[in-house]
This record gives sequence, structure tokens and C-alpha cells, in this order.
Amino acid sequence: MKNKNSVMNMKNKNNNKNKNEEQLVQVPVGQAILEGSLSIPNGSKGLVLFAHGSGSSRHSPRNKYVAEVLQDAGIATLLIDLLTEEEEEIDLQTRRLRFDIDLLAQRLIGTTDWLMRKQNLQTKDLSIGYFGASTGAAAALVAAAQRQDIIKAIVSRGGRPDLAGSENLSRVLAPTLLIIGGNDQPVIDMNKDALKHLIRLEDSKEKKKIVIVPGATHLFEEPGKLEEVAHLAKDWFHHNFQ
Repeated sequence: MKNKNSVMNMKNKNNNKNKNEEQLVQVPVGQAILEGSLSIPNGSKGLVLFAHGSGSSRHSPRNKYVAEVLQDAGIATLLIDLLTEEEEEIDLQTRRLRFDIDLLAQRLIGTTDWLMRKQNLQTKDLSIGYFGASTGAAAALVAAAQRQDIIKAIVSRGGRPDLAGSENLSRVLAPTLLIIGGNDQPVIDMNKDALKHLIRLEDSKEKKKIVIVPGATHLFEEPGKLEEVAHLAKDWFHHNFQ
């Protein structure tokens, strides 16, 4: 209960600020219609598309908190469900679709292309970045490998970049920040191995890197840890959207 209250307290703190209007959008991707929450602050130059994973959705309080921090910094956000309601019901029983990285990546690519369409006047000229959590981080990296000319920055929170595969990782051009909890040892090792494939010969030391948040576990539930993640993400996107 203490950890949940920590997240709620941070959300309440943000709710005291001027909130950006949230639009419910429906994105057609193949045969699926995906639902998302789009927020575009005045003067936005970039938009962060959230890729949820491991059974999470656009209603995740952690990702919503990070999105609100980005919005307060003038960065647009789109939190979208990469699975339909029917697929989520299936996944609750099988836990299979949350690990279908190719499916999640294709949904993310389809959403990215939708944002870039000429008729989407609000988003077509914005720089696009990805924020991926858990298996969503792997999907974000696979999508970024296939949309090299569009994706400007990537942040992974407690992600599984190893699930993207070494070939996809080696094709990611966008600046990539991997954020891991200091007490999340198995995931730290997975991220360190993935970083070796992410780094290209022409990359600077600051373009692809890991930040380990001391005292944090996989979900960053400890007081102040999710706030640290949000500010790291805000600075990363702000710098790379310039």
C-alpha cells in the first residue's frame, strides 16, 4: 500500500499544475483498432509514444505519471494500448501476447506511421520518440530499427531490450537510454549485454547508455525512484528533440 500511495502522491502533485487536454484516439493498424490517450501541450516540438509491456496498458499509473512530467516540460505524449480488449482478455489467460515482440513492434510501427500522416495536422511535424517499459522496450527497439529515419530518441524503463534480438539492436540509430533499478540484478545484466549490440562504431559515448537508479527494484515503486526515472526521461527527450 505504501508503494501505491507513493505513485498516487506524485500524480496528485502533478494534477495541481495546469493539465493538458487529453484526447481519446483510435488508431487503425492492420485489422486492429488501438485506443490511446493523446496529449499535445502548446508549442510541442516532439511526441513520445509509450510502449507498454508485461500485461500493462495505457492506464498504467507509472507510465501516466511519466507522461505528465513530459507534458509539463512541453513534450506531447501518446499512451496507447498495443493490444485490443479481446487480445488483452486472451493475454490475461495465456500471458503469451505480452511476449510477442514482433506483434507489439508492428503495432508500434503502425501507430508511428499514423502519427506521421499528412492529415494528422497536430502530429505530422513532431519529432517522435519511444518510451518502453518491460517487454514494450523490446518492441520499441525493434520498431526503431525499422523506422530509423523517424525515431529521434528512446528511453527504456526496467526494459527487456535483449528480447529485441542482436540484429535489431545493431540497427537502432536513435539515442537510447536504458534505465534500470539498482536492485533489479537479472535485468541489469540483460541490459548490459543488449547495450553491447546497441552501440555502433560511430556512436558517441553519450548516445547509447545505461543509468542505474540506486535502491530501485524492477517497478521503481520505492519513494522518489519513479520521479527520478521521469526526470531522466524528460531530459533525454528534451535534449534529443532539439
